[in-house]
Amino acid sequence: MTHASSPGTGAPPGPRGARGARPAATGPAGRARTRGPGHGPGRAGDSLCRASRRTRRSANRMQHPGGPPVPPPHPPMPPVPPPPGPDATAGFPMPHAEAAHAAHAAVALLIIGPAGAGKTTVARHWADTRAVPTAHISLDDVREWVRSGFANPQSGWNDHSEAQYRLARRTCGFAARNFLANGISCVLDDAVFPDRPVVGLGGWKRHVGPGLLPVVLLPGLEIVLERNAARTGNRRLGDEEVARIHGRMAGWYGSGLPIIDNSQQDVATTARLLDDVVARALAAPPGYP
Repeated sequence: MTHASSPGTGAPPGPRGARGARPAATGPAGRARTRGPGHGPGRAGDSLCRASRRTRRSANRMQHPGGPPVPPPHPPMPPVPPPPGPDATAGFPMPHAEAAHAAHAAVALLIIGPAGAGKTTVARHWADTRAVPTAHISLDDVREWVRSGFANPQSGWNDHSEAQYRLARRTCGFAARNFLANGISCVLDDAVFPDRPVVGLGGWKRHVGPGLLPVVLLPGLEIVLERNAARTGNRRLGDEEVARIHGRMAGWYGSGLPIIDNSQQDVATTARLLDDVVARALAAPPGYP
């Protein structure tokens, strides 16, 4: 037997499903109301999720009509610097910059040469005309500090004269290091023999330091004899002794040390050649002799 519904009332309540599930509520138009994903019935939430995914795929196709999104390209590589031009050098200053640096750098220069080569005269001129404070340290002057008991090498080279020579060399080295430590350059001069370790270059480098810059003045024999003849006192040697020393100094050829033949050069020109030697030495890599 059926019952008619009362006026103004909705449909009669239907039977509950298993576990008491309720039917979906209806709106004013009688349509079932759905909620967002996870809030409504399972089928309605799944449908909404699928619709949302379709909407996102459609938007991606509109942004990238040719296919899926293309990953961004790698960042551009930094520009490669152009090769050095004709005015550049391989990591070293230009020649004019080298000369300027040499004129103002604090250096220790050792002038080597036989008696009569002009070592002391050139060294004094070079020290007098530099743009920075420069001291001249002469080994012969230091040796002659000993007044009584001076071991004159002209009287023969013996243990006494060698001991005074070593003492004078250590004193010169000590003075040079102190000058350099206070920013003052120095130039030393000595008759250093290439074939005699006792008065060799190693002792000077040991006392002054490895940064010592040696240069050889080696004019011709006739020039050396002429200059020696103009000397007086203990500084003047016999011609045979001068010729012997000059011959031994020729051993510096092939040593790698810079050699200046100042036979035809005046003092000022020779001093400028020393500046060139210093500039090349300062621009050279470590290991320059």
